[in-house]
Amino acid sequence: MNIREALLEPSVQIKSEALKIADYATSSKKRFDELMQCFLSNEYRLQQRAAWCVSMAARKNKQLIISYVPFLVQQLSRKDVHDAILRNSLRILQEVEIPAKYFGETMNACFAFVESATTPIAIKAFALTVLGNIAQHIPEIKNEIKLLIDFQINNASAGFKARAKQVLKQIN
Repeated sequence: MNIREALLEPSVQIKSEALKIADYATSSKKRFDELMQCFLSNEYRLQQRAAWCVSMAARKNKQLIISYVPFLVQQLSRKDVHDAILRNSLRILQEVEIPAKYFGETMNACFAFVESATTPIAIKAFALTVLGNIAQHIPEIKNEIKLLIDFQINNASAGFKARAKQVLKQIN
């Protein structure tokens, strides 16, 4: 399978097709690297379509994504990427151990996502979880997370409220 070509097929937006690509990519490091090159490319449509497959592949084999954590963190500060890149980068980061040297950059991006009124709900929810995970290592940010949640909770969506409740439970 040529991963790049498969990602550019319209059918990749069907879950079963995306799963096939993710399964293929997790069968070897070389194939996973090929998928990640698509995800990290500057081709807007290619990286957008690769995002979901990368997320699925990372869930299937977390060891393959570990060396790419710095690149996922870098994606968070980009303004020229589709929301799918941010959403899936955060989805992965909430499930892996982020090295301490990336805490600052990750926290800044996540706080900005949660604070912004224009951030899509899924990105806010994943960013909250990442912040909750980092708070286990840096307890000083727990109060800031609580204040941020308190400030937004009254006007928030059901999805944000549910995730906020989980994060508050985690950090208390």
